[in-house]
This record gives sequence, C-alpha cells and structure tokens, in this order.
Amino acid sequence: MNKKLAALGVIVVLAGILLSDSFYTVNEAEQALVIQFGEPRAVVQEPGLQVKMPFIQQVTFYEKRVLPVDPPVEQVILADQRRLDVDSFVRYRIVDPLRFFQSVNNEIGAQERIATITNASLRRVLGNATQLEVLSEERANLMIQIQRAVENGTSQFGVEIVDVRIGRADVPEGTVQSVYDRMRSEREREAAEFRAQGFEQAQQIRARADRERTVIQAEADREGQILRGEGDAAAIDILAQAYGQDSQFFTFYRTLQAYRNSLASDSTSMVLSPTGEFFQYFQNLSGSGDIADSLSRMMSGGAAPESDSRALATPEADPDTVERAREAIESLTDQSRPEDSPANELQLRSGEAPADGTGDGTETVPAPADGGAGDESAAPEAGADGEPAE
Repeated sequence: MNKKLAALGVIVVLAGILLSDSFYTVNEAEQALVIQFGEPRAVVQEPGLQVKMPFIQQVTFYEKRVLPVDPPVEQVILADQRRLDVDSFVRYRIVDPLRFFQSVNNEIGAQERIATITNASLRRVLGNATQLEVLSEERANLMIQIQRAVENGTSQFGVEIVDVRIGRADVPEGTVQSVYDRMRSEREREAAEFRAQGFEQAQQIRARADRERTVIQAEADREGQILRGEGDAAAIDILAQAYGQDSQFFTFYRTLQAYRNSLASDSTSMVLSPTGEFFQYFQNLSGSGDIADSLSRMMSGGAAPESDSRALATPEADPDTVERAREAIESLTDQSRPEDSPANELQLRSGEAPADGTGDGTETVPAPADGGAGDESAAPEAGADGEPAE
C-alpha cells in the first residue's frame, strides 16, 4: 500500500513537471522564439498561453517595446578640422526575432553592434560638415543622414531604428584653450583690419580737409593782401594830399600827437634838452622863441606875438586849420602843464632849466620855504672858469 502511494506520488510529480515545462505564457509586451536543440522552430508574437515540447524545446523572449542604445562619446574631426566630442543615443525596436537571434543572439550583442555602427556613421557624416552646420539648423538634415546610415548598417539584425540623436557636441577639454586663442586671434585680426581701414579713411579725410583749408586760407590771404594794399595805397594817397595842402600844419599836428603820446601819464619824466628839436614847438608855433608868453596871451584873449601871428595867418592856412591848431595847443597845454607851476614843469633832472629860458641849466636850487632869499652860504661863488671859488 505504501509502495503504491509512493509510486503514485512520483507519477504526479513527474506529470506536474512535464505539464509545467509544456506550457509558457507570452506577455503582450513580448515576443517569443521557440528553439529546439539550438535551432529556431517557431516565432510567437501573439500574447497568451502557448505549448511546447517539454525538455526538448526552449523559449527565448524578446521585447516588443522600443529599446535604448547609448553609444560611448565619440571624438569627431569636422570638415573645418575642428574636433568635437559627440554624445549620441539610438532608439530601436526588434521586428524580426528570428533574424535578431541569428545575427546578434540577444539585446546585449545588439547594443554593442548598433553602438559601433552609430559611431562610424557619425564620423562619416560629420566629417563632411563644418562646426557651423552642426550647431545650426542644418543639424536636422545631418541627423537624417546619420539615421539612414545606421539603418543601412543594422538592416540584417532584424531591428527597426526608431531615432538617432546627438545629445551633446562639445569641444574637447584639451582643445578648449587653443580654440579660444584661435578665435581671439581671428577677432583681433578682424579688428586690426577694421582699424586700418578706418585709419586710412581718416587720413584721406584729413588730407582732403587740410588741402581745402590751405586753398581757402591762401585765397583769403591773397584777398587780404590785396585789400590791405589797396587800403595802404588809399591811406598814403590821403596823407600825401593832406601833406601837400599844408606841410607846415601837418608837421605841427604830428608833433602834437607825439607830445600827447609821450606826456599822457602824470608820472612821465623825460631827460631831454628843452631847446632840442623835440620841444621846438614849446618855443612858439614856428618852432622858435618863447611859447609860454604866446600861449598865455592867446588864452587870455591878448594879441599874439608877431611871429605867432605869421605862423597862424599864413596864406596857405584857412580859418578852420588855424582853429584846429589852437584847440590842439590848448589841449596839449592842459595835459602837460599843471596849474600851480606852468613855467617850471619841464625841467631836467640834472641841470634842467625852466621852459622860459631863464637860469643857466647847470643846477636847480630850491627856494626857501619862507619865500625869502636863499642862504648865500649854501651856494658857493663860481670862479671865472665855472669852478667853485675856494
């Protein structure tokens, strides 16, 4: 009895094992490949409970969903000889489990093969493109070319390439500084070129402006010289006509102007001989004699000396000329002779004499404060030869 129960239990266990190995379940996100002695026998893509031969056939499951492939970072040399570290990724789907099994066997082998093909496609496509195209809108067209290249390389794997993208495209760390230096040198070259062009234009503008300024200044100088010469000629002509009308009055008038300019300041001191040529009209209007008496008589309404009358009433002088001469003499007299001592203003600092001709012109002795006679002892007698007496 016990033996029968034991045999029955063994049979039940064996039947369970056979039954469990004869059935398998396919998930809706999976697909199965039945293999017998290493040879594929059937491809099951429908989900549900499936039957196989126990212990003889094995079932390999593959994903129906999209699978990722993340290739390692690949350094690519672009068409402009610039280097980029390109980080890409691929998405694929298994569409033919039998061919997939025969070519790459499993997903790990598929990832390695797809990563290798993807990097080779990146080098081939990006090697014909520049950095500007990689970083611009042309990048989409480059991605399409890369995806087609990967599809052509993986078509025998039984997979469908869903997408190929570049995650990052960075300059290698070792070439960052060199790229920066090259960019800076290019910008400096462009800046130097622009500066040179600007300097050239500035030089042209300055040269043109200098030329115009020189021409304008030369024309202005020429016109100024012409006008100045015409003015000088007119002035000389007028002076010649005036001098020709009355040469004596012209000489007298210019002498009065010299008096006015020389004796304008109250502090003016002149060390000159009162009988010299400069003070000839201080004698009278004709240049000789005592002008002090003439001026005093003219200003008091008295008769002028005969010599003065002749000087002021010459046939060549009209009444207006005489009147202007008298006004000039009065103005000069008011400026040059103070009211307190009109006759003794112009004296020499050493040996000066009054303008009326009195005195010997050797030494001026101040008068006593009390108005009396000076101290005779203060003035030594002069000898016959002019030396002081012993």
